[in-house]
Amino acid sequence: MPTEPRSPRTRSSSPHLPLLGITMGDPAGIGPEVIAKTLAGAHLRNVCRSVVIGSLPVMERTIKALKLKLKVVHVHGHEPTAPRRGTVAVLDPLETPLRTFKPGIASAETGAASVAFIEKAVELAQIGCIDGMVTAPINKEAINMAGCRYPGHTELLADLTHATESGMMIVGGPLRIMFVTTHVAIRDLAARLTQAQIERAIRLAQLALTTLFGIKRPKIGVAALNPHAGEHGLFGDEEARVILPAARAAQKRGILASDPLPADTLFGKAAKGAFDGVVALYHDQGLIPLKLVAFGTCVNLTVGLPIIRTSVDHGTAFDIVGKGVADPGSLIEAVKLASKIAQHRMAAIPTKKGRAKHVA
Repeated sequence: MPTEPRSPRTRSSSPHLPLLGITMGDPAGIGPEVIAKTLAGAHLRNVCRSVVIGSLPVMERTIKALKLKLKVVHVHGHEPTAPRRGTVAVLDPLETPLRTFKPGIASAETGAASVAFIEKAVELAQIGCIDGMVTAPINKEAINMAGCRYPGHTELLADLTHATESGMMIVGGPLRIMFVTTHVAIRDLAARLTQAQIERAIRLAQLALTTLFGIKRPKIGVAALNPHAGEHGLFGDEEARVILPAARAAQKRGILASDPLPADTLFGKAAKGAFDGVVALYHDQGLIPLKLVAFGTCVNLTVGLPIIRTSVDHGTAFDIVGKGVADPGSLIEAVKLASKIAQHRMAAIPTKKGRAKHVA
């Protein structure tokens, strides 16, 4: 069963603005730039308070290079009061400052730093110092060079929080899509689509829609794999063999999941409100419609963790680092979604005193 998201142990000192930790991601990528641009605008002024968890000198250099009217303030833990306008609070967990590195190039040093930022954010979220975390992109090659053998954020976060079951949902425009598989070659896809994996994705979709989005009885569309949902076996047997049994098992548990529906019509129906969420079977099946309706503003939401975590839906974009052209749209939306979920959760629990004010 998925891990039921738990509320932070204590609430923010402001009854309306949650405190979010924004991790820098790989310092050699566009994470520092999109963070600086996000915090320089007025987008989040009435949405949340924030603390950047990342390299202090990198944040200072980035703001200077972009010629933004922001001042970096070094903090050592939770700041109980709202930051002044025009300041960026930065918590740098690195024991020694990050050495000189080449922007746009994967390295063990920046990979290790990005993992340290994530670990500190998880620690702060678990003890209630922050109300949720928002992550800028990491580089899979770099973290593996640093000895961190994870394919990405989702798996690392699951281990750090001891989540029994977690997965990726991507939100964009009117669509909320949970994925059965993500980075799998098409030739290997059919073998990876088991009834158990599809049931798991349906459970996680149900968990996200009820506990994170507050939908009491969500309708979940389950995508078919083959054209015309297999056309009674003419174009494949995956629908009858694994997808339909998974959907029916979910239905028996009281989940309003559909039988497998042709993907070429399902996403359009969901976009018009017929379904609250969709279970997609593979990466491009879900990402193509998402990016068609919400390119640049999609948000990655990790479901099943005991903490709130959202993320940008793009990579480190090494090819444009330092050019000042990175679009902060996805990060802005990720912060807004994390704040909305945090405020919903904060409203559901009583105010408590004694929130931790310092975590070194």
